[in-house]
Amino acid sequence: MRAERPQAMQDRAVRTRRAILEAAAVVFEDRGYGAARLTEIVKLANVTKGALYFHFDSKEDLAQAVIDAQVSVHAPVTAQEFKAQEFIDVGMVFSHRLRHDVLMRGSARLTLEQNGRELDRAAPYRRWIDLHTALMREAKERGELLPDVDPSGPARLVVGAFAGLNVMAQTLGLELDREVAALYANVMPSVVVPAVADRLDTTPGRGARVLHGPNEDRRCDCSSVPVPAPAPAEPAGAG
Repeated sequence: MRAERPQAMQDRAVRTRRAILEAAAVVFEDRGYGAARLTEIVKLANVTKGALYFHFDSKEDLAQAVIDAQVSVHAPVTAQEFKAQEFIDVGMVFSHRLRHDVLMRGSARLTLEQNGRELDRAAPYRRWIDLHTALMREAKERGELLPDVDPSGPARLVVGAFAGLNVMAQTLGLELDREVAALYANVMPSVVVPAVADRLDTTPGRGARVLHGPNEDRRCDCSSVPVPAPAPAEPAGAG
């Protein structure tokens, strides 16, 4: 029997890790951190316990990986004419992916709930704020912002407001994409110069159009962005 080639082993490790993360996201979204069981995650992912423990040391480690995926697996920002549009697109794309990608939903659930106090829930907020602030700084350098706007202000406002809108939309049964679009439509005119504000797209569906073009399918699968796999391979028979 020939040994499995290193690249094939690496590919299998990536697929297995992704399957575990997505299964964990499903269970965490449905049950929350406290009630989630590793046995259920293993069964849903169709992997062995050995495979799970090869990639993740514990339930806490797995939950943290799901939380971290919120930013690390986020689609790269697509270059636009204005940095202010890229600032908007980050949130609109994430809003779209929350609807279609269970990994993003599971991550958001873990970030917002209070169980599992050992988890680092602050990291996604800090990374979102850093990403938004960097885009606002570039926008300011290009002369897109009003003179008195501090780039960190809109960044923190939008990240915090997005989190609140996500909770409100779930509680009231609202469409998050429309709520987020309204947020940008109301905030951006007080942040950017009028000539830029008039040319920004803050309409619902913007995230889908950025990801898939003007004729996107709203039932798309946005979970195809690969999850980084730090381990080079798995031991034989682990998954």
